[in-house]
Amino acid sequence: MAKSDWWKKSVVYQVYPRSYQDSNGDGIGDLPGLTSRLSYIKDLGADVIWLNPIYKSPDKDNGYDISDYRSIQPEYGTMDDFDEMLNRAHVLGLKIMMDLVVNHTSDQNKWFQESKKSKDNPYRDYYVWRDPVNGHAPNNWGSYFNGPAWKFDETTGQYYLHLFADGQPDLNWENPKVRDEVWDVMRFWLDKGVDGFRMDVINLISKPAGLPDGPREPDERYANVAKVVADGPRLNEFLKEMNEKVLSKYDVMTVGEMPGSTPEDAIKYTGLDSNELNMVFQFDHVDLSSNPDERLTKWNDEPVKLVELKKSLSKWETALDGKGWNSLYWNNHDQPRTVSRFATDDPKYRVRAAKMLGTTLHMMQGTPYVYEGEEIGMTNVHYKELSQYEDVESLNAYKEFVEDEKIVDKDTMLKYMSKMSRDNARTPMQWDESKNAGFTSGKPWFELNPNYDKINARDSLEDEDSIFYYYKKLIELRHSSDLIVYGNYELLDSDDNEVFAYKRHYNGETLLVISNFTSEDLSRDYGQNDGELLISNYKDDKDTELRAYESKVYLFK
Repeated sequence: MAKSDWWKKSVVYQVYPRSYQDSNGDGIGDLPGLTSRLSYIKDLGADVIWLNPIYKSPDKDNGYDISDYRSIQPEYGTMDDFDEMLNRAHVLGLKIMMDLVVNHTSDQNKWFQESKKSKDNPYRDYYVWRDPVNGHAPNNWGSYFNGPAWKFDETTGQYYLHLFADGQPDLNWENPKVRDEVWDVMRFWLDKGVDGFRMDVINLISKPAGLPDGPREPDERYANVAKVVADGPRLNEFLKEMNEKVLSKYDVMTVGEMPGSTPEDAIKYTGLDSNELNMVFQFDHVDLSSNPDERLTKWNDEPVKLVELKKSLSKWETALDGKGWNSLYWNNHDQPRTVSRFATDDPKYRVRAAKMLGTTLHMMQGTPYVYEGEEIGMTNVHYKELSQYEDVESLNAYKEFVEDEKIVDKDTMLKYMSKMSRDNARTPMQWDESKNAGFTSGKPWFELNPNYDKINARDSLEDEDSIFYYYKKLIELRHSSDLIVYGNYELLDSDDNEVFAYKRHYNGETLLVISNFTSEDLSRDYGQNDGELLISNYKDDKDTELRAYESKVYLFK
């Protein structure tokens, strides 16, 4: 089938449906609620909606544990509601990209329910089962959600593998029947008319032969599974088969979430001639502020160093230029809020800082992703009590590091969670200043960020100088400029820990982007006086001066 590269010119808006808009007062966002807000997304200028999982699920990991791939979670509505949402989106010119979660299923999935009945069940080899070794788990792998990656099942006396929660058993991709099941699921949704897939942890589907122990430090209880499983030996083969049997038959967009992948890996999967995926989500820049104590991994409250951020983003920009394609994002449902993480949510600077971050990202080469609420500058919620948290990863980490291992005390861990927990991204969308921020007429499934009376979509739409309209202009610039879409990338002053400056070059034109990542007044001269100012988060331009969180873009012809 003839295909275009429409996804290169697109901007994606991510919807976490549970927290977007409730239509029936049960406190949970749903598909009719999303349908009612499609015009808002269209007004922003986005082209594609990435929809987090809406399949039937026991919700041990907020929908990433799927019990039925062909049914809608009842709390979200019905298949008729989905069809109505999809049709309405297409009428508005919006595409829908589904979340494909096929490294694992729910333990309530009929495949697993059959698989665990006996060793000779036809579904047994749909999952990864192993005998105990010396009375313990088959190897030393740890789960991404803390604790062991194996769970013992009394019925058959074997362990099953779960790289995430124990309610998320890993599928055995070595079994061709499993792959055929996945291809059928994909066809089901593509034949309905969806426009692509974001593939959850897709680079974990090929496990290393023999499932060997992984390296671990003396003080580590379990091996870091990302260092053992990511980018396994048959990954390219599996992705090529996926493309050959399914994706090549449709003109769709595909992005693979790939924790631990390098630019060299990404080129294999997204190369212009690879016949696999369009782009990957990499984790380099969001993993920068890891705790020096490797046992704590992501849990810390250190700010990201700008020099390291520039190095990380620039590495991907340079390596993939002309060879693969980047996805550009600051945050999503698994990451803290953009402005809180990479700049400041201080009310004095929040709006400037949010615009600065948007400018810095959207002027790069790649497909930008906007996470719900980012376009109005939503912030981390800064919960103070453990009882306020809901995320399984956060709660497991607290239990392991505070209660079991006693690596940190309660107050320190709560401080880390306030900065890094996934729950920061999952508070309900702030639509207006009315009760429950206009998200629901009932009791919200999750506590709202109390600042919704000051940060909400209604106020943003009424303020022509808001973050929303600034993002809209950024998107309009991308839609109108091949230089912004295709231009190659040149980092300036890599050792500057205050200013992020870079150039883009294409067909004799140059774009200069200058962003001040501090609250201080600075001065930088990149010859910007000779260029045409395209966009800035200040109303006036003071040439070589850079005010607090100022960002500006110049065109040179």
